[in-house]
Amino acid sequence: MTGFTYTEQGRTERPYPQPLEGNWPEGYRLVRRDVALAAKDPARAFAALSNGILSWQLHRLAGLRVSADAPRAAVGVTVSPGFGVGRLRLGAPCRVIWAREIQDDDGGDPVLGQRAGFGYGTLAGHPARGEEGFYAELTSQGQLLFRVAAYSVPSTLAYRLGAPVARLAQDYVTERYLKAACELAV
Repeated sequence: MTGFTYTEQGRTERPYPQPLEGNWPEGYRLVRRDVALAAKDPARAFAALSNGILSWQLHRLAGLRVSADAPRAAVGVTVSPGFGVGRLRLGAPCRVIWAREIQDDDGGDPVLGQRAGFGYGTLAGHPARGEEGFYAELTSQGQLLFRVAAYSVPSTLAYRLGAPVARLAQDYVTERYLKAACELAV
């Protein structure tokens, strides 16, 4: 795939049980957050969270307007989450670089020890250069986690000058993703 605005592609692709610590590209700001989600039925909540991530619902619940050329994340899908209000809305064009669907057992239940989700990389017009991954994880012990990891740098001089504001916005949206994941995992 071409058109990405950075060269270190695919570093968010971390299948279970590969750790999300380490092996991030040099020179980027790393944002990585995890939250353990309590659920009466972790497998069912994992399926709900995974489907919410893959269908852009996580982004919508986080307050972003999503414009995508497919209803579900898949390799090659272009998506532009928008942040802001009206004419002050900032679009962030991205392309899905990897996607992982839920793995079910023969009975249709999610198997333990897996991650579902996707990662996308930035395209021209995005205020940053880099990649972000969204993960629903059902551990081999049956614990449900939501994880998000991003590495990025400002894309232009103008965005570099506004980097402190951009970092605050990224941190704000990341917190919104965590809250949205809690809503989805029911």
